[in-house]
Amino acid sequence: MQIDLSGRTALVTGSTQGIGAAIATGLARAGAHVVVNGRGAERVEETVRTIRAETGNENTTGAAGDLATEEGTRAVLDAVPRVDILVNNLGIFGSAPALEISDEEWRRYFEVNVLSAVRLIRAYLPGMTEQGWGRVLNLASDSAVVIPAEMIHYGMTKTSLLAVGRGFAKEAAGTGVTVNSVIAGPTHTGGVEGFVRELVGDELPWEEAQREFMIKHRPQSLLQRLIEPEEIANLVVYLASPYASATTGGAVRVDGGYVDSILP
Repeated sequence: MQIDLSGRTALVTGSTQGIGAAIATGLARAGAHVVVNGRGAERVEETVRTIRAETGNENTTGAAGDLATEEGTRAVLDAVPRVDILVNNLGIFGSAPALEISDEEWRRYFEVNVLSAVRLIRAYLPGMTEQGWGRVLNLASDSAVVIPAEMIHYGMTKTSLLAVGRGFAKEAAGTGVTVNSVIAGPTHTGGVEGFVRELVGDELPWEEAQREFMIKHRPQSLLQRLIEPEEIANLVVYLASPYASATTGGAVRVDGGYVDSILP
C-alpha cells in the first residue's frame, strides 16, 4: 500500500518527541506538509530539522505555542490557519494516589489533554467540511477503557477524548471528513521510561525493568512488551490517508491486545 499525502497539510500537536514526533515523521515520509508543534520554538525547530533529514521532506515547518492556553492556541492558528489533517497528540500523564489528586491537577489534565483538542477541532473542522475532505485524529489510550488505579485523572481525559471524537464525527457526518480516536497501548517513550522507573525503581537494567513493569502493571498486554512509537504512527498515517475513507467515529486500537475486549 503506497500512501501519498502530497498536497495535504498536517498539524501534529505535541510533536517534538515520542509518539508525536514519530507521527510527524511518518506523515512527512508520506509526502504531507507537516507542521510540528511544541511549546518552545527552539525545540520545534530542532525537530523540524531532524524530520527533514530523516525523510528528505523539506516541506516540514513548525508552529510553537502552548495549546493548553487560549493565547498559545491563537498563536498556532495564526501561523497555520487551515489544515487538512489534524492530529491531537498533545497530552500529559503521571501517577498519583487517587485521593490526593487536587482540583488544580484535575483541571490541568483536562485543559491539556481534552480542551486543547476541542479548541483545534472547533477551529479547523469548518475548513475541512467546506472543502469536502479532512482527517481529525485524537490520540487516546488504553487507559480510556481500562482506567489505571494509579492515574485515574489521566484515564478520565482519554475517555473524554473518545466522546469528543465520536461527537465531532457526527458533526462532520456526510461531509467527506472523518474523525477518529486512536487507542494506543503502553508505548516506549522517554516519558514512559520515567514512569516505569517510578513504579519499579532505578536498580534494574532497562530491559528487565520494562519486563517487570509489563508483568506487574500491564499483564493484559498480548505483546508483552512496550509498543514502539513508529507502530502507533503507522496506524495514524493510514487513518489520515484516502484509504481510510470509510472509517469514522471510531476508536481504533493499536494497543498490543491490552484491552481485553472485542470492542473498546
